[in-house]
Amino acid sequence: MSSDEESGEEYLFKIVIIGDSAVGKSNLLSRYARNEFNMHSKATIGVEFQTQVMEIDNKEVKAQIWDTAGQERFRAVTSAYYRGAVGALIVYDISRRSTFDSIARWLDELKTHSDTTVAMMLVGNKCDLENIRAVSIEEGTTLAEAEGLFFMETSALDSTNVKKAFEIVIREIYNNVSRKVLNSDTYKAELSVNRVSLVNNGSDGKQNPNMFSCCSR
Repeated sequence: MSSDEESGEEYLFKIVIIGDSAVGKSNLLSRYARNEFNMHSKATIGVEFQTQVMEIDNKEVKAQIWDTAGQERFRAVTSAYYRGAVGALIVYDISRRSTFDSIARWLDELKTHSDTTVAMMLVGNKCDLENIRAVSIEEGTTLAEAEGLFFMETSALDSTNVKKAFEIVIREIYNNVSRKVLNSDTYKAELSVNRVSLVNNGSDGKQNPNMFSCCSR
């Protein structure tokens, strides 16, 4: 373990991208990680992930972002893919209603295989295809609110909101980890010794998901 890790100054988070085939998962990842877009990209074969680095609160945060490796075509993404994931982007194509209808199944699968708190973002990709839109922004917003997800429409083609979507998830993961540290017995013991009390910003500690849209004015 490096000295950075020992001092708690470095974090490594695993994030998965899930959703039906051809919704643009690989292009979202390549646009974010390498600022590349392949109009003729084929289904991913084999495990693929990219590591990106952000700085939050003067700490180095590394996000290891995994693509489904084409497994979604067989409706059987393996449990190993989800193992250890603390963040997820659940992606649909705004021009294909069937991919939006599949979101409930992907959420069920994610919840079944995840064993910890997962920061989740619902992503309506390909918002550049406004002229053939099949899923409204309101529908995406309503589903996200019902499931307690962040929501954003993106376009891997023209880069709209791609960086923002990933960074919101990474920051939420960081916040979740920070809250766990604050709620740990060790930390609470230190607080009681020092006669310091934590002030809860919300009545139940829950935050309302941020709602974003590529098409908002």
